[in-house]
Amino acid sequence: MARILRYGTYVPFYRLKRGLLSSGHGERAVASYDEDATSLAVEAGRESLRNCNAEPTNVLFASTSHAYAEKLNAAAIHAALDLSSDVRTIDLTSSSRAGLSALGMASRMDPAEHTLVCAADVVVGAPSGPRETLGGDAACAFLIGDSSQAGAEILATASQTEELLDVWRGQEQRFSRQWEERFAQEVLVPVLQAVLEKCLKQAGVAVNELSSVAIDTRHPRISKTFAKAARLKPDQVADDLLGSVGYSGASHAGLLLANLLDTAQPGEKLAVLSAADGAEGMIVEVGDLIAEARPQRTLSVWIGSSSSDLPYERYLKWREILPFDPPRRPDPPQPAAPPMLRAKRWKYAFVGSRCRDCGTVNLPPQSVCVLCGVINAMDPVPYADAHAKVATYTVDHLAYSLQRPVVSTVIDYKQGGRFACELTDVDPGNVSIGQELEMTFRRLYTSEGVRNYFWKARPRR
Repeated sequence: MARILRYGTYVPFYRLKRGLLSSGHGERAVASYDEDATSLAVEAGRESLRNCNAEPTNVLFASTSHAYAEKLNAAAIHAALDLSSDVRTIDLTSSSRAGLSALGMASRMDPAEHTLVCAADVVVGAPSGPRETLGGDAACAFLIGDSSQAGAEILATASQTEELLDVWRGQEQRFSRQWEERFAQEVLVPVLQAVLEKCLKQAGVAVNELSSVAIDTRHPRISKTFAKAARLKPDQVADDLLGSVGYSGASHAGLLLANLLDTAQPGEKLAVLSAADGAEGMIVEVGDLIAEARPQRTLSVWIGSSSSDLPYERYLKWREILPFDPPRRPDPPQPAAPPMLRAKRWKYAFVGSRCRDCGTVNLPPQSVCVLCGVINAMDPVPYADAHAKVATYTVDHLAYSLQRPVVSTVIDYKQGGRFACELTDVDPGNVSIGQELEMTFRRLYTSEGVRNYFWKARPRR
């Protein structure tokens, strides 16, 4: 039987108050100008694999907002997590149900293999529309396999597909369209009931034995109607996270499950259901080792570490909805394929080198030591999880960026080494010498359709 060995989540730093969008309450999480679905998934994947001895043999990446329409997006996640080249990578897309579907697929793979399921979305909607108001950006990741060192056991999975014109977007359309809620309700509520019943029968569990049921749907009315039809008690219905994160597309079902696992006790049985183009369902039982499976930062930590003063105009600029005057600088060059390939482990996984003769750290990695000059005597040193401090910095008001001014820093790592890079998720007025930093995988810029990913530093969250 498949088990959840580890898991992780990620919610971007910025929040947009719904009062700026409509009369709604709460706030939605907003990916920064240098984040996309791939970078969000990398952050969640890092959380799930940190201090984990099991390396995935498969990587599944579910999203409705993949950075590339034609290119394997999971390959960039594979590279950023520094996984071996024989790992199988797969993209899943086109439906918000894809995240829970990927978990279901992973649970039915060879149990001797470990499958990393990543789901992430940057949810963009037309201004003043329900997708913009209710949406949110986030990511989750689950390591699935068969091991006694597991945090939870997957007791049952089920799915049912219905051809339903509820949410759609053609290749020529910028924004998704959404049909009237009560139309979807007539189809999706009975389908959710059928999937839950299949899961309960497969797991040998009664509905009153479920500690919590998480319902992933973009329609709040459907959740309430289904909960009543399924005879769920109010304390069984989990927080839908719409008020604190927003509906995060393909990642939302996994985010709901992770939120339950963050506080669940051994022996509890949890259900998560996803309604889109039919329904998907899963029941898990929390194990005795759930504490070891939890990430260093739970979902509540990500939600609490935020900035809620993002102006609406800046959000529209970041999503390239609002026309703006570009920086008065030459456009950045398109990244070339050969140097990207040659420096792949440095560019994506942020692995430096340390000289075996003199111990000097070389950032970026070198074949010839910058201090003693010895040749080909280097050991790889990972720096993605290294903590650092600001050594010095400058604020650049003229740099090419969607978010000016750019804070350029020189940082010193606690494990040795010095590096010059950009700061992100930071107020330029609050940067200080000695400030604690951590590394984050971001998109520097996009040129000719090529996403130029690399690493930046951010204040520790």
